[in-house]
Amino acid sequence: MLLSTVLTALLCFLILKWMKRRRYCADITRLDGKTVLITGGNSGVGRETAVALALRGARVIIACRDEDKAEKALRDIKARSHNMNVLYMLVDLSNMRSIRDFSKTFLHKEKRLDILINNAGVPSILDWTDDNFSMCFGVNHLGHFLLTNLLLPRLRESAPSRVITLTCSSYKYQKLDFQDLNYNLLPFFTYCRSKLANIYFTQELARLMEGKGVTAYAVHPGYVQSSWTGHYSFLFRLLMKAIMFMFYVPCELGAQTVVYCAVASEVTAHNGGYFSDCRPSSVYAYARDAGVSKKLWEASERLVKLA
Repeated sequence: MLLSTVLTALLCFLILKWMKRRRYCADITRLDGKTVLITGGNSGVGRETAVALALRGARVIIACRDEDKAEKALRDIKARSHNMNVLYMLVDLSNMRSIRDFSKTFLHKEKRLDILINNAGVPSILDWTDDNFSMCFGVNHLGHFLLTNLLLPRLRESAPSRVITLTCSSYKYQKLDFQDLNYNLLPFFTYCRSKLANIYFTQELARLMEGKGVTAYAVHPGYVQSSWTGHYSFLFRLLMKAIMFMFYVPCELGAQTVVYCAVASEVTAHNGGYFSDCRPSSVYAYARDAGVSKKLWEASERLVKLA
C-alpha cells in the first residue's frame, strides 16, 4: 500500500514537471540602441520581458495605468538588469482618449520604436470600458489596435521593427460574431474572443505592412503564475493559486517566447504567425481566415474612429 502511494505520488510529480517544461530563448542578440515599448510592463510576463530586454541593452519603456505600481516595477527592472535606461509612461488602455494622448506624447518624445509589445490584458471579467466596450474586447483587442495604429509611423521610421501581441491558446473555444463584436455575456467566452481577435489582428497587420519593414507576431506565453486573480473573490484566488502552483509556469518562463520573437532573426520567416514555447505553432483553420482578419480590421477602425 505504501509503495503504491509513493509510486503514484512520484508519477504525479513527473507528469506535473513534464507539463511545466518550457524552452528558454537561446538567442543572444543584443538590443543596444533599440527602443522597446511594453504595455502592462509593470507586472507578470510584461515585467519579466522588460528585464530580459533591458539586460540586452535596450531602452525599455513600460506603459501602464498605475503610477505607484510603475514606480515599483521600474526600481525592480533597473536593479535586476543594471540598465538605467528604463522608464515608464502612463496610459489606460480602457480609455481611447488616454491612448490617443499617450501616443501623441510618445511620438513627440521618442525618436525610435523598434519593438512594440502589446502585453497588457484583462482576464475574464464582466465589465465595461470608458467607451462602452466590453472590458476584454476593449482592452485586449481595441486598445492595442488603436495604440499600434497610432504608433505605426514611428515603427515604420525605425524599420526593421516588430509588433508582438500576446494572445492565448483559449482562442480556440470561440469564434467572432460580427453582429455582436462587443459580446459581454459569459466572461470566459468574451476573453476567448478577444484572444482570437489578437491573432486576426496580427495576421492583418503583417499583410498590410508587407514590404514596409514592420513584422508582426502573436505569442501564447503559456499559462503563467500571474496576478490576474486579483479581480476575483478570496476563495477563488486561493483555489487558483493552488492550481497555478501545480500546473502553471513562472512568469520568467512565460516571457521567453516574447523575448524570442523580439530578438530572433528566424522569426521573420513567419511574419503574422502564432508562436508558443519559442517556436512557430499552428492555429485552427478558422483562425487563419484572411477574409475574417480583414473584416475585423475594418470593423475595429470604425469602432475606434480611425475610419
